[in-house]
Amino acid sequence: MSSSRAKHKKSRPEAFPFTAMVGQEEMKLALILNVIDPSIGGVLVMGHRGTGKSTIVRALAEVLPSIERVQDDPYNRSADEFLAAERPRVGRRLMKAEEVDTESFPVPVVDLPLGATEDRVCGTIDIEQALTQGVKSFEPGLLAQANRGFLYIDEVNLLDDHLVDVLLDVAASGRNVVEREGISVRHPARFVLVGSGNPEEGELRPQLLDRFGLYARILTINDLDSRVEIVRRRRAFDDDPKAFFRRWSRKQRALQRKIVAARELLPGIQLPEDVLTDIARLCMQLDIDGHRGELTITRSAQAYAALQGDETVSRQHVRAVVGLALRHRLRKDPLETLDAGEKIERELARVFGEDPEG
Repeated sequence: MSSSRAKHKKSRPEAFPFTAMVGQEEMKLALILNVIDPSIGGVLVMGHRGTGKSTIVRALAEVLPSIERVQDDPYNRSADEFLAAERPRVGRRLMKAEEVDTESFPVPVVDLPLGATEDRVCGTIDIEQALTQGVKSFEPGLLAQANRGFLYIDEVNLLDDHLVDVLLDVAASGRNVVEREGISVRHPARFVLVGSGNPEEGELRPQLLDRFGLYARILTINDLDSRVEIVRRRRAFDDDPKAFFRRWSRKQRALQRKIVAARELLPGIQLPEDVLTDIARLCMQLDIDGHRGELTITRSAQAYAALQGDETVSRQHVRAVVGLALRHRLRKDPLETLDAGEKIERELARVFGEDPEG
């Protein structure tokens, strides 16, 4: 694509630097794995208020390289996607990719408010204009804005279940379809779905919990030095955001290079048969319903291996992601004395032939 046709929107640092975040390693890893492989299925983050959940999501978007989209396109499509969908013409021939005006655009992070209607989320069709003028008039919604980025839902456990179902279906298919009075509009909607909430205000239904790829716990940090450092860094950022961002720019660029390299390495990551067998046996012994558990572990372990620069998935890679992938898929036994993490570790040790007490 000709660079002369591309315009660049320089993004200024607005979010707190991702690499400057103190603690919450579980959530950070879950988000990075989904960026490397969006097919993992998003992240559900449950934890206390004021622990930086939304800050971490926006901070990660700042680390990622900008996307190239068709200029002012409401769906954030690349030139190839735009040409395939619209088939625009120049005279009597089809337009070529190098003839499309493009721009560099920051990875979108779209917030979905609790009171949003389905029309606001999915978009609306102007039926009157369609019937009287024969023209499809479509007002894109939040799903269109989030394409190729993040859709963030705070307090997802308070969102209407029907709307959560819609979001999960679109996130899985990568396409949004709006139908009304026999008129249908569809557009790409590929995004990483991130939901967060406080478990004290209610849990999601088990059927919805299972649809999220990874589940991260986020807790109030109780280490004194870490709490002091959190306040110190936040004050420095508030006093002079640009100077603070410059101080962390080297680590930001290093993480960006690591994520880009992992994306390129991912298609070639090998999953040995014995490791796959261990994953399946673990899910059987934990009595996990369905097969999303195995699929999520394998995808997450491959993404983690790519992040580490390894070419083959090992048991160490599985161990690093298995809690994120299975914690929310365990059946809840009121008589169980172990928490989900301890139960998974115990069974994992047995599958790997290790001493469960060790």
